[in-house]
Amino acid sequence: MTLPVILMILGLIAIVSSFFLKDGAKQTEKQLDDLSISVFQETNNLKKRLKIVEEELLLEPQFHVKKPSVAKTTKAPTPPAKPIHDILKSQVIALNKQGLSIAEISTRSTLTEEQVRYVLATGGSQ
Repeated sequence: MTLPVILMILGLIAIVSSFFLKDGAKQTEKQLDDLSISVFQETNNLKKRLKIVEEELLLEPQFHVKKPSVAKTTKAPTPPAKPIHDILKSQVIALNKQGLSIAEISTRSTLTEEQVRYVLATGGSQ
């Protein structure tokens, strides 16, 4: 047999054997498809969870509004030495409407408890 015939026989054997062997590209393609599907599913699950959390954050619990806790004395509150800025007054009134105590309002607004009581007693106006 000559060299061209041997090479032709080997080529035919290689072609026939390629039909019976597993294709690695198909397996890799299937793995890639499976991976992309699982990433898509995880992304959808995360979106659903995020939507649920956002809805829970939008649903604020019902706050019980307490009446302003003003010192129950007969004398009028004394005005503070330094004037209180209008923004702080509105903040104090808003925090009081949310039901916070005078001590908590004092901590959040950087005013003394006496100043907080004064703002609440006057309703924010001087």
